[in-house]
Amino acid sequence: MTLSRKVRGDAAHRSISRRPLYAMPGETTEVPRYRIPEHAMDPDEAYQIVHDELMLDGNARLNLATFVSTWMEPQAARLMAETFDKNMIDKDEYPQTAELELRCVNMLSQLWHSPDHEEATGCSTTGSSEAAMLGGLALKRRWQQRQRAAGRPTDRPNLVMSAGVQVCWEKFCRYFEVEPRLVPWTPDHHQLSGAAAAAACDENTIGVVAIMGVTYDGAYEPVAEIAAALDDLQARTGIDVPIHVDGASGGFVAPFLTPDLAWDFRLPRVQSINASGHKYGLVYPGVGWILWRSPEALPDDLVFRVNYLGGEMPTFALNFSRPGAQIVAQYYNLLRLGREGYRRIQQASMDTARRMAQAIEALGPFQTLPGSAIPVFAFRVRDAAAPYDVFDLSRELRGRGWQVPAYTLPPDVSDVAVLRVVIRNGFSADLGELFVADLERVMAELATQPAHHRPHRAAFHH
Repeated sequence: MTLSRKVRGDAAHRSISRRPLYAMPGETTEVPRYRIPEHAMDPDEAYQIVHDELMLDGNARLNLATFVSTWMEPQAARLMAETFDKNMIDKDEYPQTAELELRCVNMLSQLWHSPDHEEATGCSTTGSSEAAMLGGLALKRRWQQRQRAAGRPTDRPNLVMSAGVQVCWEKFCRYFEVEPRLVPWTPDHHQLSGAAAAAACDENTIGVVAIMGVTYDGAYEPVAEIAAALDDLQARTGIDVPIHVDGASGGFVAPFLTPDLAWDFRLPRVQSINASGHKYGLVYPGVGWILWRSPEALPDDLVFRVNYLGGEMPTFALNFSRPGAQIVAQYYNLLRLGREGYRRIQQASMDTARRMAQAIEALGPFQTLPGSAIPVFAFRVRDAAAPYDVFDLSRELRGRGWQVPAYTLPPDVSDVAVLRVVIRNGFSADLGELFVADLERVMAELATQPAHHRPHRAAFHH
């Protein structure tokens, strides 16, 4: 947490030692750590100081917690380096970057079966969290417009979703004053069902969020089932509730691995979809995408038309300036890989995940959670009397460099603790075998180590 961290005591006065190789005669051998130095220094020296400290970070490629891409082709990285200085919001000065963003929106509109993809409605964002906020705002504004037209109050909006939603949705509800209606998980059911979604809705419901790729276990929620239940609700009561699909992870997986699955704009009740380009879109952070079914699904009064930086432009975002590099990289991937390339990469990641899950179950003490539809799996210690728990395993695996989150499931099933493994492009089957071997070694070591001798520090979490 760095939002308001105070540097206390002697730490506030600690300094960084300079290398004699770089420091000129007569120069101070130290620079302050928490204050801006008084004088400039050689760029190579500044680089080396920062570079050396960053060695203490974990190895991103061994981070099995993050969904975010940690590998791209050198050509993509080169394109990003060439375009970091382009401010993508300045569409008048960088019209071709704006054109590439438009092409990406149109490609995704077709990929997700928008009936109006000839006039695709959407934009890039800094990630799925911002995209979710924009999708939620559109749902709220459309509900307000319907309520006002019917002469009903607009002061008590609510949003229905599973307890397994990513925290960005709870942030949206808190920041934009919407009641979160979290449908709890049960020991036997970890998804939002159609019946449960419909039962939680009323005339103040702005929408239902359906998740394609739950972060806890990688499952797809049954979007078609939820849509059918909401169709029935409207037929019985007249209450019309739209669906927003949170495809942060699955939006770039389902079209390639399960193309016949109806979860997107093929379902008329689905009004908007978000996805993370920097997850299974295979781009370095941070880029996300938000698309609407049609221009009518995005209230016009949310879109600003700004006369700035040389020309008038429409914008719908929570921020303003940001680099165009990630958009360029997304277009590179779509152009370079095509449908077949994406399918092969996602299938290879899925195959690695499944082989690892099977190998871990074969070790004996573990049980994988069922239902994952993306290259992600979670597993628990089957026996409560085992000489270790998932937090012990997470902590010890980090000694080998593996960053594996250990956590409990949402409320009502929080007695279940799991380890979760995310497989991404660049994580090979060979690395998977090495991970399983290290897990087996850690199990053996913990089994011979008295529990009271283990360090009482928190395991890695994400």
